Amino acid sequence: MKLLLTASGLRNATLRDALRDLLGKPFESANIVYVPTASVAEPGDHGWVVANMSRLHDLGWREFDILELNGLPRQMVLDRLLHADVIYVEGGSHYHLARSITGNGLAEGFLEVLERRVYVGVSAGSMIFSRNLTEHSADVIGDAADLHVLGATTVESPFGFFDWYLKPHLYSPDFPERDDAWADRVVERADFPIYFIDDDTAIRVSDDKVDVISEGRWRFHS
Repeated sequence: MKLLLTASGLRNATLRDALRDLLGKPFESANIVYVPTASVAEPGDHGWVVANMSRLHDLGWREFDILELNGLPRQMVLDRLLHADVIYVEGGSHYHLARSITGNGLAEGFLEVLERRVYVGVSAGSMIFSRNLTEHSADVIGDAADLHVLGATTVESPFGFFDWYLKPHLYSPDFPERDDAWADRVVERADFPIYFIDDDTAIRVSDDKVDVISEGRWRFHS
């Protein structure tokens, strides 16, 4: 299993190089599938999605696919994921993304895909792997309203690989409230480990090894 869990995508050379290392070949020799599912649950201007997708496309892939997880036959979704060398899952609502995977019966097939492909998560796309992705963590983190707006009171992690929770965009100008004081308040309430990462940082998972790669700042609380 090879995961690169970012806050804002491949924003710097360190993160791009980490993906090349995980992939084991140049981008121009690889197929990528871009999954925008989490973003469609976010209201307002989506220029950030267009900018992120354009920046990713400009890296020069052999084939660039776009795949929505909702509304297509299950096997079609899984076949297109398997056709890619890199699965790139955009940010937005991690609750909508998790519910789209579990609600469409994709979790088991997606897990098999992850055993053979490189996965890049962006924000929401990076948050769905914690077994602590629950309604309890929503209360701890303070984003339960994002769950309730979907008409839901519970959420289930599609995979539950890790006991630690990942919270992105620390120190981000787009989320000015996410400073050290905010992180300290979250930690006081939390009964599970948390990585806080900024937009130039990622958690890299290669088989059983987990490490942090960064050109920015991050915090971990066990």
